[in-house]
Amino acid sequence: MKMNWRKSLETIICVLLGNIALAVAVGAFIVPHGIITGGSTGIALTINHYVKGNLSVTIFIVNILLFILGTIVLGKKFALTTLVSTVVYPVFLSIVQAIPGITKLTDHIMLASLYGGAVLGLGIGLVVRVGASTGGTDILALVLHKWFHIPLAVFIYMVDFSVLLCQAFFSNSEQILYGILVLVVAAMALNRVMLMGQSQIQLFIITEKYEEVKEKVLKEIDAGVTMVHIETGYGAKQQKGVLCVIPNRKLYSVNQVVQSVDPKAFITITQINEVRGRGFTIERDADIDRL
Repeated sequence: MKMNWRKSLETIICVLLGNIALAVAVGAFIVPHGIITGGSTGIALTINHYVKGNLSVTIFIVNILLFILGTIVLGKKFALTTLVSTVVYPVFLSIVQAIPGITKLTDHIMLASLYGGAVLGLGIGLVVRVGASTGGTDILALVLHKWFHIPLAVFIYMVDFSVLLCQAFFSNSEQILYGILVLVVAAMALNRVMLMGQSQIQLFIITEKYEEVKEKVLKEIDAGVTMVHIETGYGAKQQKGVLCVIPNRKLYSVNQVVQSVDPKAFITITQINEVRGRGFTIERDADIDRL
């Protein structure tokens, strides 16, 4: 029960912070410089070009319409994970736009595109990282995916491209190019946020002194170890390989330990994106034998 409350609180905080970041990106960098963008914001910008109105109100109406469509097609469970973003994003955007001087942080459209894309990716990443949804045109992509069973990524790109295309009719070539730059930077930032704090180093060590290496890594480095049965290719000799996953900061220490035991040891070092389980996402019990 305690973990459920903690998880729920973490989800709510990340969704709120993510929507604040989205509002800052749009209100401080994208809208003031006339940069085109995708999502419900892009739809609202297109509508407001032809029918003058408050951007936050237009986004709210678009989000509500898409939310209703998603609820009907995708069900109530989807609605619960999307409701917060659907409501709070327009509210946060209205608050951000009311901050004095927020639209004059930079007069350089390139800086606005880079910072806007980075903050946009940060906001989306924080929301998606906890399994929630930013709502907006993501809902439309999910609905089309359910109807036509084509990969979701295809529909996401199709929807965003369509939104950008609608804005291209009243935007110049530079605004279009900067809009594409924003989406590219946002995608890069999103990927970094999704993997933030989870990447580790994986080492696979092949040596005849595997037992000695195992003991030193366990006791001196305090890292978990898994022994893998292998067969050497040239001599067809049966032995064991040492597999361990460590934080980046321990790489030098492990290398030193292995070299001290066997300077001829064969080591492969791989950067991995995510690690889960005891010792990483679950606390390691000192009374239980390590892997």
